[in-house]
Amino acid sequence: MVNVDTLKPIEELSFREAMSELDSIVAVLESNTLELEESLKSYERGVALLSALQGRLNDAQQKVEVLMGELTAEPEDRVRDATLS
Repeated sequence: MVNVDTLKPIEELSFREAMSELDSIVAVLESNTLELEESLKSYERGVALLSALQGRLNDAQQKVEVLMGELTAEPEDRVRDATLS
């Protein structure tokens, strides 16, 4: 059983650590072995982990899109510069 009160802050977890913790929380909640209060705390932690993970994925996706845009932007910039002069 995971004691959510003694866990590291979510922002200090690596992506892999956060995913692993979320998997553990889901497994414990699905086992239906926790008391109501523990279930609520675990559920709240799971929601916070999920939100943080989604935010990290969105950030990573935006970075990839920017990098991909930089790769394809060069030829277009040259064409634009040539037509403006």
